[in-house]
Amino acid sequence: ADIGFTSTTVPKMLVNIQAQNKGITYTECLTQVYFFMIFVGMDNFLLAVMAYDRFAAICHPLRYMVIMTPRLCVLLVLVSWVIIFCFSLLHILLLMQLTFSTGTEIPHFFCELALLIKVATFAILVKVNIIVLYVSSVLFIVCPITGILFSYSQITSSIVRMSSTASKYKAFSTCGSHLCAVLLFYGTALGVYFSSSVVHSSHESSVASVMYTVVT
Repeated sequence: ADIGFTSTTVPKMLVNIQAQNKGITYTECLTQVYFFMIFVGMDNFLLAVMAYDRFAAICHPLRYMVIMTPRLCVLLVLVSWVIIFCFSLLHILLLMQLTFSTGTEIPHFFCELALLIKVATFAILVKVNIIVLYVSSVLFIVCPITGILFSYSQITSSIVRMSSTASKYKAFSTCGSHLCAVLLFYGTALGVYFSSSVVHSSHESSVASVMYTVVT
């Protein structure tokens, strides 16, 4: 998911820098939006699924193998993919109904869905796109973050109740790498969001987005 997520934006960005040409075709732009949404959504869902896995391992260690069966793991990933594919396809189909003037300028280094909707010209369908964008934002971002926070609240309370220091260290090391990934992924994304809301320059917003789309 991370490799796919990075590969949707970085190669085109490097080509543009090398060729000194910031242009992108309509088809390439829609393709970039589609795969960007798929891999970002997959990142969100997988981090939530992994948080549940850590919750089961630490809070229910004796039942872990019963809870996290291979069948459940496959089912969770499959459901995540299906939801993401459906919503990404819906966004692209709605985006294709919008009209753009020739030479439309996107104030970013890649085709970002919210900015594409913003520069479109058909007002009625723009509102429909915005509504679907809000719904998918709740599904792709709010729901996974809620799941992660709930899992870690249970993990924290479970670790606090442990009497042995060795047990606490073992429990922390079990979820340490995942917690780092969560903080890096959401920390940079929220940093970009808040910096963009404070600094209204499109250039500053693009520079901040490099942290979220490339550095992580």
